[in-house]
Amino acid sequence: MLTRRLALGLVAALALGLPALAEGPLKVASYPANPPWENRTEAGTFEGFEVDIVNEIARRMGTTAQIEGYDFKALFVASASRRVDMVISSLTITNERLESQSFTQPYFTGALGVAVKEGSPIATVADLKGKVVGSIATSFPENWLKERAAEIGYADYKSYDTTANMLTDLMNGRLDAAVNDVVGLRYATTQMKGLAVPAEIVTGEKFAMMMPKGHEKLEAVNQIISDMKTDGTMAAIHEKWFGVKPAEGSLTLTPLPVPTSAD
Repeated sequence: MLTRRLALGLVAALALGLPALAEGPLKVASYPANPPWENRTEAGTFEGFEVDIVNEIARRMGTTAQIEGYDFKALFVASASRRVDMVISSLTITNERLESQSFTQPYFTGALGVAVKEGSPIATVADLKGKVVGSIATSFPENWLKERAAEIGYADYKSYDTTANMLTDLMNGRLDAAVNDVVGLRYATTQMKGLAVPAEIVTGEKFAMMMPKGHEKLEAVNQIISDMKTDGTMAAIHEKWFGVKPAEGSLTLTPLPVPTSAD
């Protein structure tokens, strides 16, 4: 039962247009080594494009975001089991994922990149024929590669739990090429000497936040994302992390409903 003091506080907050008392922090799962989308700092805090978005969503809901790091594969289990309210990790909306998860509207059009050691003869996807390639387990890039195994003709495929291990194997010669999100790979070239990204693969994939299927906060979160797109907040976050303004008509600026398919 509400105490008289708490009841008066709620009435006052509503009268002033302040957010009502939140039930608690938004529990957010994140792959902790995925810059510039999200990355755990040496101090243990998270930063990145999607981190700024989720923190702003929480602020507008009158609460905070409690972000925890997970292995990439574990992100889906955490959401499906409702241990978390939301997942951020440059996740692609797919019809297969929509069968067991919900997604907010997308806010970025992704693409894949091919990473190699500088000096490698690999410059295009066609050059992957007969090579050893790798990507992140259960990710969109992994599925993309496996679906095109015969077409591409690579000699072997290696699956990794972390981007760091994948790129370490690439630089040590245990991989000929790594295929992953092109934005993340290009960022990695600024941190790792001798790494190059000679090819970009246009896929039309759409990045969004994943939430447990039918989560009670899904529509509210989606509306806040729409508001952030129209009031300039999303554009400012995009420019902060990518150095350029989002293109007119892009997913970063276009309000959309909760998706029911990947199309």
